[in-house]
Amino acid sequence: MSEALNAAEGGLRKYKSYPAYRNSGVEWLGEIPEHWAIKRLKFAATTIMGQSPSSDDYTFDEDETPFLQGNAEFGTQYPIARYFCNTANKIVPTGSILISVRAPVGALNIADRDYGIGRGLCAIVPDSCDLLPEFAWHLLTVTRDELLSIATGSTYEAVAADEVEAMIIILPLLNEQSAIASFLDRETSKIDALIEKKERLIELLQEKRSALITHAVTKGLPAAAAAQAGLDLTVPMKDSGMEWLGEIPEHWDVKKLKHMSSVQFSSVDKKSYEGEIPVRLCNYVDVYYNDFILPDLNFMEATASPSEISKFILRKGDVIITKDSESWDDIAISAYVPSDFEGVLCGYHLAQIHSNNAVIDGEYLFRSFSAQGINDQFKVAANGITRYGLGKYWLDNSFFPTPPTDEQYGITKFLDLETAKIDALIEKICQAIECLKEYRTALISAAVTGKIDVREKTI
Repeated sequence: MSEALNAAEGGLRKYKSYPAYRNSGVEWLGEIPEHWAIKRLKFAATTIMGQSPSSDDYTFDEDETPFLQGNAEFGTQYPIARYFCNTANKIVPTGSILISVRAPVGALNIADRDYGIGRGLCAIVPDSCDLLPEFAWHLLTVTRDELLSIATGSTYEAVAADEVEAMIIILPLLNEQSAIASFLDRETSKIDALIEKKERLIELLQEKRSALITHAVTKGLPAAAAAQAGLDLTVPMKDSGMEWLGEIPEHWDVKKLKHMSSVQFSSVDKKSYEGEIPVRLCNYVDVYYNDFILPDLNFMEATASPSEISKFILRKGDVIITKDSESWDDIAISAYVPSDFEGVLCGYHLAQIHSNNAVIDGEYLFRSFSAQGINDQFKVAANGITRYGLGKYWLDNSFFPTPPTDEQYGITKFLDLETAKIDALIEKICQAIECLKEYRTALISAAVTGKIDVREKTI
């Protein structure tokens, strides 16, 4: 059991239980309050399965009926229609609970207006005589696990109408449903607000981290760090000749990447071919999620020719960057290779850069790729509409401020230390967010299944 889940369960101990329980007869549910009922969803709500009209009928005319094809249009709680269609056969009323019936099965939203829905969705319209919509919203976040288990076992991850209708739901008395829903609305709002604050704190720390790197590789070390490294604190500045870069220390140079490094675009894809040699690939996600490419990463398995192995093998000091991406913001994300690898190659969608250490240190170059301004060069140069790509010409001819190599090592050492501090703090905040999310999930589950009695907590 995770530490987050332990903490979540500990937070529930402050709530009391119901006076009496009975066996629900449902294995995953266990005991429920003695006076609660259990029904199939179809006896407490109407389900409306989506049906897709011809795609030729889709328009962007907002005067027509808003149409949802699937969960791609889902927001945090309410959907945002991309298309409109007056020929949609399945119209669901405002307040309906929308549930995805195709991968990923079980995603939920609330219809904030009347919508036409396609075959990727189903709408649940609670019968207010048995099931209040506000209670059903929280309840379905728990009982949808039934659908997930069904979908996982199917060839194509999807569920049918009768499987949705057969979902088991727990029904307290209507006044209890209202009390539970009010309690959960209030408490989850508090948790969500706290999560939002912590996520904002992470954003601020990431901005601080970026600013720290940018200053160090374009202006030099902060005064205190420079003094500690034995560097001159009174270094005069000069105009770099580039508006985006501004002034740099007088003794620094500005060089093109091709004059400091060799750049090559990988041609090794994820497919395996008969007769080739088994290899492991450092691919896009390895670079996207890691600053340093280390041996314990779960590298993709593929094959490559002897010439590809010789050319694209990872070497100590390599900088690997994303050369194309679906997002403009994800161009030229970088990672550093701190040691040689056995049988690991630079994979597709990546550029491999090997620096001339007499001019620029590999790790210093890696840090430079993260600096605002330097990195903006690549975003401006990237071409594309639905996918963006960076040409080798623009990478070769990009500019980097370049201090003497001994100063590069001092800056790198400083950044290693300072970014590690920020990263550790971000990791702690991420763990706290995970605990809050686990607690939120556990609280909803405990309340809607009767494991805790919150009827007196609604005031």
